[in-house]
Amino acid sequence: MASSRAWFLTVALLLHVAVSSIFISIATAISSTTSSRCYRAIYSFGDSLADTGNAYYDTHTLPSSQTLALNLPYGETYFNHPTGRWSNGRLIVDFIAEKMGVPLLKPYLGIKNGKIKDWNPMEGVNFAVAGATALDSSFYLEKGMYNVATNYSLRVQLDWFMDLLPSICNSSSGCKEVLGSSLFLVGEIGGNDFNHPLYLNTSIKEVRTYVPLVINEISSAINKLISLGAQTLVVPGNLPLGCNFKYLTTYETSDKSEYDEAGCLKWLNKFTQYYNKQLYAELNRLQVLHPNTNIIYADYYHAVLPLYQSPTQFGFTESISSACCPLRVANNSNNGVCCGNPGVISCKDPSQYISWDGLHLTEAAYKWIAKGLLSGPYTNPKIGISCNSEI
Repeated sequence: MASSRAWFLTVALLLHVAVSSIFISIATAISSTTSSRCYRAIYSFGDSLADTGNAYYDTHTLPSSQTLALNLPYGETYFNHPTGRWSNGRLIVDFIAEKMGVPLLKPYLGIKNGKIKDWNPMEGVNFAVAGATALDSSFYLEKGMYNVATNYSLRVQLDWFMDLLPSICNSSSGCKEVLGSSLFLVGEIGGNDFNHPLYLNTSIKEVRTYVPLVINEISSAINKLISLGAQTLVVPGNLPLGCNFKYLTTYETSDKSEYDEAGCLKWLNKFTQYYNKQLYAELNRLQVLHPNTNIIYADYYHAVLPLYQSPTQFGFTESISSACCPLRVANNSNNGVCCGNPGVISCKDPSQYISWDGLHLTEAAYKWIAKGLLSGPYTNPKIGISCNSEI
């Protein structure tokens, strides 16, 4: 009897040690995964520069022009299929997520409609939608502009975040803990507020009057996020519009004095710099008001400008006046057919181009921008300074 009891105790002890070891291993793995991240999660707001598929899950309310990214050759380079991203591959937000050790962000609308089943609230979510503006579309409709692609403005995206918040945290203190250890990407947003009127040849003088309204909307969103517990917010400025393929085509002129040495339109870049300067000043003001937060300005303008100025230095062989995809139709005709339409094919090597479809950039270009933001001088302070992984 004594020997049987000793045998039983020995077996029980061994089982206890084995089970404890399993739990320790699991806890260690979870802790290791979490500790390897610079931030617990990433929450992203913005337009097509950051949309990872919200348009993909909302085709019933978007115009056909906004669903082109649901077709090849979009996504062909990295994902091998279209994901709703307006590029041939990854976007800046994807490279940031990879750098931070966070899974690529899933689009909110896919989560909302139940199409995405494997979403983990601790991973973050993307609210950005292609065509989105900082101002509500009603502002433009009142001015007689009916070309605004969607009303999923920054304010709407913020409402989505509020609707999803109970799934992320269930108390004020809990939310402050979760959100305080997360990274918020507030933009790029605002570019379409200027694109839509400029596409209609609205005077640059009038477009300048929209700047304080756009910045006020972004500022309000930042204040709201901070009140909920956000402590680290990255707010990008605008890309140099004067170097954009679309504008170089729309506002093409024989007057060489209108262009800088890189071939960009001076007046459009001057406007972009004006907007970025006003945004930067507002972020500094907010930083003073919220000294316990970290509001980071992401200088998209100067991060991409070297690519236009010295393209070959970064591996780009094609000029800024050419794009990989937009008008390369299978029968070589040029009937205004856009990338994503049937019969449209892309160039053989997108990595040689800065522009992907005439409006958006290639994965190769976005990768260089992300490098500049994460490792270079284009954010201050740096995003995720403790991250050591390479892009």
